[in-house]
Amino acid sequence: MKYKDFEGSIEDLVSLKLKEIEETEHVTILHAVESGSRAWGFASPDSDYDVRFIYLRNQNYYLGLQPKQDFIDWALDETLDINGWDLSKTLQHFHKSNATLFEWANSPVVYHTTPEWTQVYETARNYFSCKSAMYHYYGTARKNYLEHLTDAYVKYKKYFYVLRPILACQWIEKKACPPPVLFGELAGEVLEEDLRDTVNQLLETKKQMTESGKGPRLDHLNTYIESQLAYYKTAIDAMADDRTADWTALNEVFTSLCCAATISSF
Repeated sequence: MKYKDFEGSIEDLVSLKLKEIEETEHVTILHAVESGSRAWGFASPDSDYDVRFIYLRNQNYYLGLQPKQDFIDWALDETLDINGWDLSKTLQHFHKSNATLFEWANSPVVYHTTPEWTQVYETARNYFSCKSAMYHYYGTARKNYLEHLTDAYVKYKKYFYVLRPILACQWIEKKACPPPVLFGELAGEVLEEDLRDTVNQLLETKKQMTESGKGPRLDHLNTYIESQLAYYKTAIDAMADDRTADWTALNEVFTSLCCAATISSF
């Protein structure tokens, strides 16, 4: 069923689809959130909904010899896209301090969650690596800047795909913890005072534009971005590797939840 044909709210449709996924795929969904521009707080009027979830299968599935798929892709239409990761894949990527996973864990838009997910994240948060996360955000900002913001006319939404990861680097550098997902919260804490009016005006303009809407390049903002990219390239290269090598805590939470899954479906 497409969202345009559904009479209820988007939250109702997501809830319906999550239950359908559990029944069809024989999984238990531990956590489901909105990701991307709607979670970041700068969606365009025609932005789609990107639902991401973490799921768990029965213990016997993990013990079996069959080839295992560690994701579920449940794309629906141009408005609603849903896909998820198996808990085993999730914990492996938490061990690498995957920045995207930390964003899912801290998304302000939560469609479904469980006490078991709280247990998972309380363990996984100890694997956050400042260097790994900053490298991710620096790479995201640099890629989007070079690909989308150097022409005379640019998509204004791309400024936020560059500014947000730069501000995330600033947050991590100052606070040594995962940055907020909402752009407004992030900017309110670390964005330079002399840029706030410009960025706020740009945000309001962007919210009124379609996803493909363009405007003249903002050279003073580009200058700021270039200086930040140069600074963080040097700063991150000089940082020590702070990833946690030990797997014990992640293995323990995975084993605990798999055993529980053989007794109940939560």
